[in-house]
Amino acid sequence: MEEVHGIVIVGAGICGLATALALYRIHDVWQQEQGNKSAVIPVRGELRWLKRRDLIETMAMKIPPGAIRFSCHVAALHPANLGNHGAVLTTMDGGIIRAKVLIGCDGSNSVVAKYLGLSPAIPAPCMLLRGFTRYPNGHPFGTHFLRLKYKDFFLGRAPMTNNLVNFFVAIWHPSATSADATKDARAMKDFVLEKLKDQCSNEIVEMARDLDPESLILLRRAWYRPPWQVMFSSFRKGTVTVAGDAMHVMGNYIGQGGSAALEDALVLARSLSRAAAESGGGGGSCELCEKKISAAIGEYVRERRLRVVRLSLETFTLGTLMGTKSLLTKLVCFAIVALLGTNSNEHANYDCGHL
Repeated sequence: MEEVHGIVIVGAGICGLATALALYRIHDVWQQEQGNKSAVIPVRGELRWLKRRDLIETMAMKIPPGAIRFSCHVAALHPANLGNHGAVLTTMDGGIIRAKVLIGCDGSNSVVAKYLGLSPAIPAPCMLLRGFTRYPNGHPFGTHFLRLKYKDFFLGRAPMTNNLVNFFVAIWHPSATSADATKDARAMKDFVLEKLKDQCSNEIVEMARDLDPESLILLRRAWYRPPWQVMFSSFRKGTVTVAGDAMHVMGNYIGQGGSAALEDALVLARSLSRAAAESGGGGGSCELCEKKISAAIGEYVRERRLRVVRLSLETFTLGTLMGTKSLLTKLVCFAIVALLGTNSNEHANYDCGHL
């Protein structure tokens, strides 16, 4: 069976759902209704930690029924027959989907990124365990985000509510023995506990010990795009583009991967809405509409490139700094960090504008 759609988004993670929601609610995002007026809610000067599941479920509920298609895996992508605009998707079950606009929000192993000719994401030599620790009677950590570097691992603690704390541990250059000992998240937790007991305070050890087993996530390999790849890659071909991790997958060291994906969604939806308005809401010729949309996607890529290059450079530098033993490499990393600025939260104080 063959289908034809105006816009197809591959991937239903944070970026895919945010892009779909922004396109559906182009004039009603991040606003609070007050009678017949709308007032923008300021959120500057603070950090907010969200559970990924809560964010995804909230966005999914706001998208019209039928817009999300489950178990529809893309097996192959081909150019549209006429011109360089759009693409033809072949699904695992043999279905054919013709998309006038294709947006790849399908993560680090993106099939759309491969179609655009992007180099594969690079694996980082580390394993990551993360999860939530609950404190029924409240925790004493306030609202402070803690990051600690040890000899061969790095950990972080981020309070989310008065009773819930996000905790993660990254182990650098894991040996074959440690990799074999971490077949699943619970085994990894036991392995991490042994490491923490020797080097960390009782407070940290207890936090790791009390991690909710149902919340544990083990990443045996992290992926990233180096900053030079983000700087020089072509992120579009006609009316096909990528966003989120498919464009700029990065390490977890500054906690901006999900935020950058939300920024991508907003900027892309804004650019596409302008193109639709300029072409008369689709009332003009198909060729004119395609040119307007292609130009809008080019505008989106240009607007996002410098922002995500900076984020990629910062995460790449911090990751290299924490994982290297070379004094020269450390000095270079310190110099780059100094050039990026002394405010460790500057990357979060970014305004990508409104829809």
